[in-house]
Amino acid sequence: MYQGTRRRVMKIGIIGAGYIGGNLTRRLTALGHEVAVANSRGPETLKDLAEETGATPVLAADAAEGAEVVVVTVPLKAVPDLPAGLLTGAADGFALIDTNNYYPQRDGRIDAIEDEGLPESRWVEQHLGHPVVKAFNGTYAQDLLDRPLPAGHAERMALPVAGDDEDAKAKVRALIDELGFDTVDAGGIADSWRQQPGTPVYGLRAGVDAVREALAAAPRERPADFRA
Repeated sequence: MYQGTRRRVMKIGIIGAGYIGGNLTRRLTALGHEVAVANSRGPETLKDLAEETGATPVLAADAAEGAEVVVVTVPLKAVPDLPAGLLTGAADGFALIDTNNYYPQRDGRIDAIEDEGLPESRWVEQHLGHPVVKAFNGTYAQDLLDRPLPAGHAERMALPVAGDDEDAKAKVRALIDELGFDTVDAGGIADSWRQQPGTPVYGLRAGVDAVREALAAAPRERPADFRA
């Protein structure tokens, strides 16, 4: 597995230890970063992942403490129930990554998304009280382990990244490059509907040019399969 080119060690908090959260924990610890990981069931349930990776299992309320990057990767319906003050202890200038997707069959109906057309990540940042960078939401979790490649490789995958905070977005794009993937700037959060479920880029395993074309081809109306 390609390990990437390690840069400066960062403290990274991951809230959610499912498929994406678990594999990001595996990759980021392998790159030498200090990872604190949390789930909804408590640190004691993360013993195996901690022993495998060297990550530190913590309560969700403590995951962002000192972190330069915080990843929220939980079911969308769980976002409003995350602890108050979740991000209070994060480092100055931290980047907040939102990997979430709205699946009404799982999350229930969210009127702001369904009726007002609010981008999913805008809804998330309204609940978290901090700008987010939307990334990894259309990435297959196993690809994080199996498909990283060095920069310049002809078959290197590209991931779309959207966000309003340019510094935070640059930090996230650099981290994704370190993980072994190219990135495409997908605009601000107002444009992040272009990478929501059901769009051409969602789940696309392709390079930079194809990802750009897929983002441009996204229909504004949410597909029927992804509506309540």
